[in-house]
Amino acid sequence: MDADHHPFSTLSPARVVAAIESLGFWLPGEPFALNSYENRVYLVHDDERRRWVAKFYRPERWSDACIQEEHDFLAELASAGVAVAAPWRDGDGRSLLHAEGFRFALFPQLPGQAPELENPDHLFALGELIGSVHAVGERASFGQRGVLDLDAMVIDARERVLAGPWLDQRQRQAYERVTAALHEALAEYRWSPERQIRVHGDCHIGNILGRDDRFALVDFDDCLMAPAVQDLWMLITAQAPEERHMQLSEVIEGYEQQREFDRRELALTEPLRTLRLLRYSAWLVSRWEDPAFPAAFPWVADNGYWESHIRTLEQQRLALDSAPRWLA
Repeated sequence: MDADHHPFSTLSPARVVAAIESLGFWLPGEPFALNSYENRVYLVHDDERRRWVAKFYRPERWSDACIQEEHDFLAELASAGVAVAAPWRDGDGRSLLHAEGFRFALFPQLPGQAPELENPDHLFALGELIGSVHAVGERASFGQRGVLDLDAMVIDARERVLAGPWLDQRQRQAYERVTAALHEALAEYRWSPERQIRVHGDCHIGNILGRDDRFALVDFDDCLMAPAVQDLWMLITAQAPEERHMQLSEVIEGYEQQREFDRRELALTEPLRTLRLLRYSAWLVSRWEDPAFPAAFPWVADNGYWESHIRTLEQQRLALDSAPRWLA
């Protein structure tokens, strides 16, 4: 698909402004495109000097009901005093908006910077923030959003890569072999539905903003039903055992100010890391027809990227072998 025929090709700055002004806002300046690829996201300010983040959803990715469930979860969190950006609603209570074939939403901009994962105060605050999200998340279940399913998601990611022309014959054989081994290794990691709660789903530092030790979570685009550890494991980044222990201790201590954490779920860290590695490459190739992706990730088309990816997966297979056993 060329740039002129991609669904986002018609989303010009003028159309972004027109869509927002159709809601009764007046924007004295141009929209500023933020660093987002799955959707198109813009920073705007209105004539009252309020700053908004306008998210235009990727066509055909989520159903309207699925997006609305994300919005309703955010409203529930905000009502409980959790630091999130709930979407703006019009006079009829609608948060999912439509203009010229696009679906979009307006969120108040939350200023700040990403946390420092070497800072114990930041880690404690992040744990407390995520615990507060989960304390609300466990009150009900999603009906429209997805469920974290290792088996189905690994199969999907594997098939997306193998369906394309990305691997030469030797790489294809190596990729098939290592992903089959990973799929088999992950088969033992199953959990009961009772362990799944509503979570953010993509809780890396790029989706956390704040200052000092006060932070907020943004971008719930990937929220789903999953074990609580899905929102915690990416915060533990240190390699040295002592530093990892410090990070983990601070995060859990903060988390348990809001909700008890079952430490048995820590055994899911390496399986979840494996899933993320597989899904990231699959996401890149499945979006390649979007002109923004070849421009931002040109190395995906390079043979060396896949050599490196396969080596990483081989290393992850060894990490799974030495990981703590899962006791559901």
